[in-house]
Amino acid sequence: MLRGEIAALTAAFLWALSTVLFGRLGKSISPLVLNLAKGSIAIALITLTLLLRANLYPELSRVAVFWLLLSGAIGIGLGDTAYFKAINSLGARRALLMESLAPPLTALIAWLFLGEMLSEIACLGIFLTIAGVAWVIAERVPVSEGISQQPWPGIFWGLLAALGQASGAVMSRGALADTVVDPLWSGLLRIVAGVAVLVILVSLRGRVIAQLRPLRSGQLLTVVVLAAFLGTYLGVWLQQVSFKYT
Repeated sequence: MLRGEIAALTAAFLWALSTVLFGRLGKSISPLVLNLAKGSIAIALITLTLLLRANLYPELSRVAVFWLLLSGAIGIGLGDTAYFKAINSLGARRALLMESLAPPLTALIAWLFLGEMLSEIACLGIFLTIAGVAWVIAERVPVSEGISQQPWPGIFWGLLAALGQASGAVMSRGALADTVVDPLWSGLLRIVAGVAVLVILVSLRGRVIAQLRPLRSGQLLTVVVLAAFLGTYLGVWLQQVSFKYT
């Protein structure tokens, strides 16, 4: 069956939709706060789902829990924040394109640390992906789009986001390789670790209440909830399914 492949494609589609929403939210909410908000909402949704399914006891070793938490701290806590900064700098279209570097980076990291083999076709795909991203990023963007004409900060954040996502993905795959855990649980552990990192980072910036003030807007909060439901709750759940079955 193609369960893992279908889950991966569906997750990518949902992330593309949520990226457009996050691009609009980035004009009013800082990347750290936006990431914290969508992570907190996703935790509530996943916890509710687990309660409704009476799935309260994950079968995970301590080693697997450690790698899932670390993958969430890096991939979600740091990687997603960098991705939101890339969206603000490059725009949703080019930031999403930068994120397409994550799968090739995942393959390379898995080759280095998990011993997974790369076929000639896979190597060609990696080369074409990198070349395509470089070509589009090099294009000039009309000033009317309201995007920075200095792309290098955005490229830096985009590369950091892709590296964070790739590193987190490899750690998660390694943790799930020999387990039968529900992907909801692995997703929850990753998001909890990411949110813990974000709480620390937001606190270090000070004036926490002032940072959270934009979320008082009912209109903005509605969009945050929708983006979190699509891109984090469903997206991360499906991502974990794809890691488990591919």
